[in-house]
Amino acid sequence: MKNGNVALLQLCSGKNTKHNLAQIEQQIKQLPETVELVLTPENALLFADAATYRKQAEKEGQGPLQEAIANMAKRYNVWILIGSMPLISREDPERITSSSILIDSQGQIQARYDKIHMFDVNIEDEQGTYNESVIYQRGEHITVVDTPVGRLGMTICYDLRFPGLFQALREQGAEIISVPAAFTRYTGKAHWEPLLRARAIENQCFILAPAQVGVHGTRRTWGHTLAVDGWGKVMKKNVDAVASTVLNIQTENLSGMREQIRVVKHNRFRPQLTSLIKKDTIKE
Repeated sequence: MKNGNVALLQLCSGKNTKHNLAQIEQQIKQLPETVELVLTPENALLFADAATYRKQAEKEGQGPLQEAIANMAKRYNVWILIGSMPLISREDPERITSSSILIDSQGQIQARYDKIHMFDVNIEDEQGTYNESVIYQRGEHITVVDTPVGRLGMTICYDLRFPGLFQALREQGAEIISVPAAFTRYTGKAHWEPLLRARAIENQCFILAPAQVGVHGTRRTWGHTLAVDGWGKVMKKNVDAVASTVLNIQTENLSGMREQIRVVKHNRFRPQLTSLIKKDTIKE
């Protein structure tokens, strides 16, 4: 169990990657020196159309976008989570994935998570239809990794609606779970905070959810970056400002509630859950 300071960045990203990187650095350079981990939202480096994602997708560990973030991590001596960016698939070089990457303060990649659940829905908003599976290949593995502030399980946006994934992350020792997102205003208003608080309560983990806010072409995002503790209490919220939110995470506080309510031990579906976990990419 550890404790440390974390920053959640709320962004309004678009097609201009230089502008997106400048937005991120502007927020990071204003952070207290005590911050050890910075989390950015889904589509942090590029918020565009399918053709642009394919054109600008990078190989893991290569490319100007990853290099820029690695340089920032070294410059400001922080770990940085790229909430998501398009990467070349590990399974099929002709496909791309929506991937979250964790870069340490030395500029090295410590973990990668490829989004498992594709946002293929029809809803009553400005865009109406979303078909992520047309753009991306879904991920096949869960990822849990040690960080300076605690053991981190990684998810992306629509994953939030699938509690089995969060249970699997808890099974692998997650104390903190990241949910970088670009939730639509339509679904965000109804479901964003209740789902985040539920996942925190069910798994007795801190939930850190940096979000996109504003207008991105035909899409409007909800914002409301949130940090929730393991009891389901909202620790910090940023409704609509393009700005950072800083908070202190004390994972030792999880021990008491986990001892009081032993949800992992009492889970009758635990054997089935454990058998589904692909452990080959889990970071120890």
